Amino acid sequence: MTVRIGNASGFYGDRLSAMREMLTGGPLDYLTGDYLAELTMLILGRDRMKDAGLGYARTFLRQLEDTLDLALENGVKIVTNAGGLNPAGLAAAIRELNPHVKVAHVEGDDVRQHGFDGALTANAYLGCWGIVECLDAGADIVVTGRVTDASLVVGPAAAHFGWSRTDIDALAGATVAGHVIECGAQATGGNFAFFTEVADLAHPGFPIAEIDEHGAAVITKHDGTGGAVTVDTVKAQLLYEIAGPRYLGPDVTSRFDTITLAQQGKDRVAVTGVKGEAPLDTLKVCVNTLDGYRNGMTFVLCGLNIDDKAALARQQLVDAVGADGLEWTLARTDHADADTEEAASALLHATIRTPDPKRAKAFSRAAVELALASYPGFTLTSPPGDGTPVGVYQPRYMPQDAVDHVAVLPDGTRRTISPPVMTTVAPPLPIDEDSPVPGGPTKRLPLGTIVGARSGDKGGDANLGVWVRDPAAYPWLAAELTVDRLRELLPEAKDLEIDRHPLPNLAAINFVLHGLLGQGVAASTRFDPQAKALGEWLRSRHVDIPEVLL
Repeated sequence: MTVRIGNASGFYGDRLSAMREMLTGGPLDYLTGDYLAELTMLILGRDRMKDAGLGYARTFLRQLEDTLDLALENGVKIVTNAGGLNPAGLAAAIRELNPHVKVAHVEGDDVRQHGFDGALTANAYLGCWGIVECLDAGADIVVTGRVTDASLVVGPAAAHFGWSRTDIDALAGATVAGHVIECGAQATGGNFAFFTEVADLAHPGFPIAEIDEHGAAVITKHDGTGGAVTVDTVKAQLLYEIAGPRYLGPDVTSRFDTITLAQQGKDRVAVTGVKGEAPLDTLKVCVNTLDGYRNGMTFVLCGLNIDDKAALARQQLVDAVGADGLEWTLARTDHADADTEEAASALLHATIRTPDPKRAKAFSRAAVELALASYPGFTLTSPPGDGTPVGVYQPRYMPQDAVDHVAVLPDGTRRTISPPVMTTVAPPLPIDEDSPVPGGPTKRLPLGTIVGARSGDKGGDANLGVWVRDPAAYPWLAAELTVDRLRELLPEAKDLEIDRHPLPNLAAINFVLHGLLGQGVAASTRFDPQAKALGEWLRSRHVDIPEVLL
């Protein structure tokens, strides 16, 4: 017996038609939607500043206007974190669509009153048991605020099978399944390193987890939809935005070093063997604060004397607005003797960060005023504009028993969710990487010839997961990609603290690059502020690969 749980959103702004596609594409028991990220909480916080009645993902309501009757007719229950900073407000808005729908919501994640005064947002990552309480009470739709992404899947599975808090392995298995499908089409071929091998990627379907009573799962998608579900597409998502082998959550610690993946047929991947450990007694808290204003302008430098042109533009802009808060990046995208003007051009990115909104605006105006008085061929990529507020993200932690986790049932009854009683801090896991390394002749090729990668942001840190598809290549990967070697291949990380976490069961290694993104995506001035392309940069670097592995 399995429960079939689908996903229709991986972020705030995902495919608007996905909810209807999932409800009409085949059978489902539950449909989940993940709308929240650290940046999203900042966006919703700014919405709430303008209107206290906002603070939730309004696109979810638009999707539901078109699909609510369909979900009710098919008996599909919906679980979503689209409530954001105002789950009660979204629940009320849903009832206006249909007064007969049974809507419940989960609250208590807003912890600004617990020592986070002055924060724009401060939200603890709650677990699955508030969702379970709502489903047990007969809810058709459960709206949450900031719960862990995987909890949207763990909650329905736990409610369906009647799991308790002590069903650690089952909870861990469902958590892993939830982590795989939480980002939508990233599990079905989207953002996949070997995307050219996916036959139909024009419109990939969204993923489904078929979970059994023991927590084992099969990842799949509706028949006839685009994309693909393979061991590698699932593995890529497993490595996304994680740290070490222990995946910490509020309800269970999931051991990623115990996961086994196997292809069961076309677009069906089994995820089995997951072991769990007790959760920690603390919850992670996403804290966003506002810290000044930012603005940016990009100068196009074409042809000869690129460095001299960049130096002149820098001097002129510094003279106009001062050097404080200015950052510069010269991207040498130019080619000698280029056959197009664009290929002959480099880009000089200038950004300013300042507490003064007037100075942020004056910065872009000062750049435009140089148009007839600077280097030859002066061009900017955009007109001047106002500065935008800068949000700074910080991960904080607080005791689980200090959070008022509450399920508000369809009839308005409020049920307090108690914290877990099984908590522990376990020692590090031993790792054996002493297998013989393939030798012999080598060829100098891009690392991505045999290595896949998936990368992303966790606040100011970047996660970079890499894997080989042939397990025989793992000893070479483990020997080749040390922390020092990673710093050589990615010079932007040469001075950073880097954690390295081997996952031999997945033929993979995960790296956490601390501080690569500064104070988080909303404040980062890096070219790739969310590190989404970091893995592709690494795959493009040339290394000496043993021919036997080719």
